Amino acid sequence: MESSAEKQFKMMTETPINRLIPRLAVPTVISMLITVIYNMADTYFVSKINVSASAATGVLLSLMGLIQAFGFMFGQGAGSNISRRLGAKDVESARKYSSTAYFTALVIGVVIMVFGLIFINPLIDLLGSTPTIHPYAVSYGRWILIAAPAMTTSFVMNNILRFEGMAKFAMVGLLIGGLLNIALDPLLIFVFELGIAGAGIATCVSQFTGMAIIFTVFLRKKTQSRIHPKYFSFEKRIMADIVTVGLPSFARQGLSSFSTMILNIQAHPFGDECIAAMSIVGKIGMFIFSFCLGIGQGFQPVCSFNFGAKLYERVREAIKFLLKFGTIIIAIIATICFVFAPQLVMLFRKDTEVVEIGTAALRFTCVAMLFMPIVMTGNMTFQSIGRAAKAFFLSCCQNGLVFIPLILILPRFIGVIGIELSQPLAFIVSAFIAGPMINKFLKELKQKNDG
Repeated sequence: MESSAEKQFKMMTETPINRLIPRLAVPTVISMLITVIYNMADTYFVSKINVSASAATGVLLSLMGLIQAFGFMFGQGAGSNISRRLGAKDVESARKYSSTAYFTALVIGVVIMVFGLIFINPLIDLLGSTPTIHPYAVSYGRWILIAAPAMTTSFVMNNILRFEGMAKFAMVGLLIGGLLNIALDPLLIFVFELGIAGAGIATCVSQFTGMAIIFTVFLRKKTQSRIHPKYFSFEKRIMADIVTVGLPSFARQGLSSFSTMILNIQAHPFGDECIAAMSIVGKIGMFIFSFCLGIGQGFQPVCSFNFGAKLYERVREAIKFLLKFGTIIIAIIATICFVFAPQLVMLFRKDTEVVEIGTAALRFTCVAMLFMPIVMTGNMTFQSIGRAAKAFFLSCCQNGLVFIPLILILPRFIGVIGIELSQPLAFIVSAFIAGPMINKFLKELKQKNDG
């Protein structure tokens, strides 16, 4: 293990940035795409049932986002601390962070499952369901809640592996789970005639399968981190470190979930077609965003590891590379999606109103995505180095402080166009906030390096 640790340290601190970040980003991008596939596969096959069933997957998107928010919070919070401690060669502390985060996330996943199942009917209404969508959402949501413990712990383990620079191990578990989900969806929905409940069962089974595969990496001791009760710590400092650093991720995912709920409520007066269209656009947007987020997550261990090792010029170089590389990749993907927006929406539903609303919303989103790498770079950078307050603020800007006022105000004046424009405008405004913060930090790093 000592030899492996030294090899890992050398890779993270000496490999050229323009080779290291793409190397780490490829498995994280694939992992993020697989996570989106869990949702897109369900949306695709469920949309073949009817419009209300298709809209139900959009309603439940906010619940899945909330579950994932807890997983991201403990995973990112532990991962950032683990990476910095491994950079400082403090392996014992890293193991405490990994085990504490895992078991805490497991408990929270179980609590969400139990209380969610007990109060599932009022929960579905709260998420923005209409009377026609409600029965489909309950059938689907029940299985999403059962999968909650697997989802929270999978995200924790995925992030720990990624921050150790071992994302390829996490990718394998997610890949198998994603492929299983795609295979089970049509089988359970159509062959066994389980309808939307079949999509929920497919997601549940694939989530537990992926979680079990990732867990075997830790059982085989392939990592410097450990997941074992003996390393669980009740120290307030450790839990505070995890929650504080992970809070921006919770804000990003949690506010995204809350924003989706508000979006569904605001779209309610425009009918199931509007909710279905925005649900489809949300899934396609997640597909585009997963590239950006995956590249950013490939950057995070490089940033935190080298910051912990006090290699500030490498951190500066990594930030600049992320901005350029992320912008180029997103520009290519967003352009393709902009051109083929109608065809992408029609993959899910061919209803005239759904396609019309979805096409406009998707094209607005594609334009706004060009600004996303700026927001992502600021968020990922400050979270990676433990400056949680700034990362938390940027997360709140992107999914809450800017978006929520827009979605509450614009539809009153410009109708459906206000629904379509709110999220894209929030991306653009957040980029203008994040840009100066990144520039200031780059100057700070230069001073640290020169000093």
